[in-house]
Amino acid sequence: MQPGDVYETGFDESTGKTTSESATCPECDGHVVTDGGERHCPDCGLVIDEYHIDHGATARKGPGDERDPRHIGSPRTPARHDYGLTTEIGRTRDGTGRTLDGKTRQRFSRLRVQHRRARHESKRDRNLEQGCQEVSRIAGALGLSRSLEEQAAMVFRRAQDEHLLRGRSIEAVAAASVHAACRCAGLPRSISEIEPLARVAGQRVRNAYRVLNDELGLPTPPPTPTAFVPKYASALEVSTAIRKRALELAELAVERGVASGRQPSGVAAACLYQASLEAGAGLVQTTLADLADVTPTTIRTGWNAVLAAIDATDGADSATADAGGTASPVPGER
Repeated sequence: MQPGDVYETGFDESTGKTTSESATCPECDGHVVTDGGERHCPDCGLVIDEYHIDHGATARKGPGDERDPRHIGSPRTPARHDYGLTTEIGRTRDGTGRTLDGKTRQRFSRLRVQHRRARHESKRDRNLEQGCQEVSRIAGALGLSRSLEEQAAMVFRRAQDEHLLRGRSIEAVAAASVHAACRCAGLPRSISEIEPLARVAGQRVRNAYRVLNDELGLPTPPPTPTAFVPKYASALEVSTAIRKRALELAELAVERGVASGRQPSGVAAACLYQASLEAGAGLVQTTLADLADVTPTTIRTGWNAVLAAIDATDGADSATADAGGTASPVPGER
C-alpha cells in the first residue's frame, strides 16, 4: 500500500508548502511526486506545478554543522548608494501576493514617506544616491555590463570623497565617471556618445572628466585603432575577412607609428576602408566618417598613411627576401 492511499496531502519540507500527494498525472495517469517544490511525474517527466518561494527559516550554523551560515540574498554592489542593502515597502500586495485593503495601503504609503526621509543621514548620502542612479541610467542606455557600471559608481564615489563635486553638477560628474570607467577598461566609448545621454551640456561633461583624470590619477591607457575596428565592423556588418584584415592593418599602423598624433577612430575607419577595397566591398568614406565622428578628410589622410605603411612593409619584405636569396661569398674569395 502506498502512503498516498492513506494520506491525501503531504508536506514538502524544502518549501514549507502542503501539497497533494494523491494526484495523478494528466498525461499517463502515473503517480505524481513532489521534490523541491516541483510536482512532476517520474514516469513521463511532466512538470505539473512549480513553487519557487521558500517559506522555510534561514539555515543557522550549529555545533559541528558544516553548512554555510550566511543569509541568502542579493549580493552587495557599489552601484547602489547603500550597496544594495535597502528595504522596499510594497504598495498593493503583501509578501504572499494577497491584495491589501485601503486602510493598509494608506498606512504603507505613510511608511514609505517616512522611510524615504530617514534613508539619508545627510545631504552627502542624497547626492550619492542621485549620482548612482544617474550612472545606472547612462550605463543602461549604453548597454554596458554590470561590472563597468560598478566601476563607474566607484569612480563617482572617489570623486565625492575627494570633494570634486563642489562647483560641479552631479549629472556631469556621473557621465564623466561612466566615460572614465570605459576608458580604464579599454572600451571604445567616446565621450561624444555619452554627451547626448547626459542631462547637462557636453562641455561640462568634458570638463568634469578632465578634472577626474587629473585629480584621481585614473589609469586610462591611450586608445588605439585596434579597439575601434570591431565596433565599426559590427555596425557596418562587414564580413569576417574584412574585419580580420582591418585589425591587421590597425596593428601595422600602430607598429609603424601611423597612429601617433592621429585620432584613433579615424585611423580605424581608414583601415576598414582599405580592407574593404582589397576585398572588393568598397565602403564609402562618408559613411565611415559619420560612424567614426570624423571628417572625410581625416579618413583620406589616414588612408594615405596606411597605404604608405603597407608599401614600406612590402618593400622591407622584398629586400629581406632578396638578401636571403643571394649566395654569401666564400671566405677568402672576392
